[in-house]
Amino acid sequence: LQIDRDSLAAYQILAEATEKQNRAETVVWRAQIARLQPRDIDSQLNLASAALRFGQLDAARKALDSVPKENRESAPYHVVAGWLARAQGDEASQERHFAAALEKEPRNETYQYNLAAVRIKSPDSQKNAQAREALEQLAKSAPFRAGSLRALLNDAIRHNDLKAADRFAQELQLSPQVTFADDLLCLDFYKKLDQKKLATLLEKVKPLAARQPEDLAALMAWMNGNGMSAEVLRWMEKLPPEKTANPPPAIEVADAFAAQKNWSRLRRWTKSTNWGDSEYLGLAYQAYARQQSRQEGADAESVSLWHDAERACEENPEHEIRLARLASKWNLPSQAEQLWLRVAHNPLSRREALDALFEIYRASNDLPNLCLTAMRLHETSPEEPLIAAEYARLSIILDRNQSEGQRVAKEAFDQAPTEPPCVVAQALSLNSQGRTPEGIVILQKLPPEKLHDARVALYLAVLLVSDGKADAAHEFIDAANSGFAFPEEKKLLQEALQKQSSSTSATPAPSPTISASPPNPSPH
Repeated sequence: LQIDRDSLAAYQILAEATEKQNRAETVVWRAQIARLQPRDIDSQLNLASAALRFGQLDAARKALDSVPKENRESAPYHVVAGWLARAQGDEASQERHFAAALEKEPRNETYQYNLAAVRIKSPDSQKNAQAREALEQLAKSAPFRAGSLRALLNDAIRHNDLKAADRFAQELQLSPQVTFADDLLCLDFYKKLDQKKLATLLEKVKPLAARQPEDLAALMAWMNGNGMSAEVLRWMEKLPPEKTANPPPAIEVADAFAAQKNWSRLRRWTKSTNWGDSEYLGLAYQAYARQQSRQEGADAESVSLWHDAERACEENPEHEIRLARLASKWNLPSQAEQLWLRVAHNPLSRREALDALFEIYRASNDLPNLCLTAMRLHETSPEEPLIAAEYARLSIILDRNQSEGQRVAKEAFDQAPTEPPCVVAQALSLNSQGRTPEGIVILQKLPPEKLHDARVALYLAVLLVSDGKADAAHEFIDAANSGFAFPEEKKLLQEALQKQSSSTSATPAPSPTISASPPNPSPH
């Protein structure tokens, strides 16, 4: 390269060498190859793949954008584009690209597996069944056996198909590619099937876990997540102290103390542990223990410790996201908000951050920030109609760029015309355009059980009242009153009823008494 800065052969040697060593410099060398061969699809896709491997999503996106348009229908392009979509949290685009790749090369088992692994999670029963059939076939092929069995076991557990889950769990345990994570997956299954078998398997797995700090921490994390934190602490007492003295096991022991609300023990544990690179977590657990102890002066000390934890994880995205998750788990909304706002700058974790921020703003009814977050979620996952519908609904209700809200509502409805949130958004859009009767028509096409869901019924009531059909609206006002609605929706119905009552001499209809406790604040 000192002789020839544009030596393609030199860059290829460097790229292949650093790739084998799993070094991030691979992206630099792949970028140079792509620069020298701007019209070569393999060079651009290799660059995108390397960038994805090392979490450089912007570089991956730029590389894919550089692929000539005439080559964007190739199977390899769709595969890399699918993995980029997955990294961005855009499952709809991921599925579309993987399906396009398989359509190009239907006999390619890797492409079959990629698509089936996505569609096995689909709420669409037909797609789910097709994926299950494909994975059962792929489980007979050695390279895909373990991955297919994991996906099938997860699916069986989700659908409470215990007989199938038992079969997949046994087959997975016999697979040469079985991992410790698979043992945890089997624990998930036995927790549903048989508590006695669960206890037996847990005692069998514990000695295996204790051999490696990472496996020990993983098993303790599973136990904490399944309401067994007291058992974690009893087990910890039986283990040699050096097994749990350092992270990662020390972190899970701290989590168990927190779950048991043993604040004095938690404080002592955080002070006696050598946290190393996880110092920020030690400070966070100390802060939480002080806050929860309710002692005099504890609040000021807790705030100071939390700020120290935040400073200790600055410039480290992995540490920031873990601290943000703790803040959300502990219901510390102001601390969680600030951390998630920082995490959202990282493309690799942006989707998770925006989902968390959406829940924070929904819980506090912060409508301006809620609408802004819904917009960013839609930008991150433009092909997910439920997210688009939520953004459109908020934009129209809050009168934030009505034309944009109307456009997005139409796109969401066209994508998913039978999904109630998409139908509601389009009906609301039509109403805002003075086309209320059309909005009523598309709402009334929903099945009766969906039409009488509290939130759907509320919008139909609003449109009926707005269209001067107050008598027809009473049935749906009653349905709306029987369940939950968000504050801005209740306000919408109240305004419609007040407008209707002021324009007639009839007795005003009663104000809605809708529940204010959301079943799930997620935009999904």
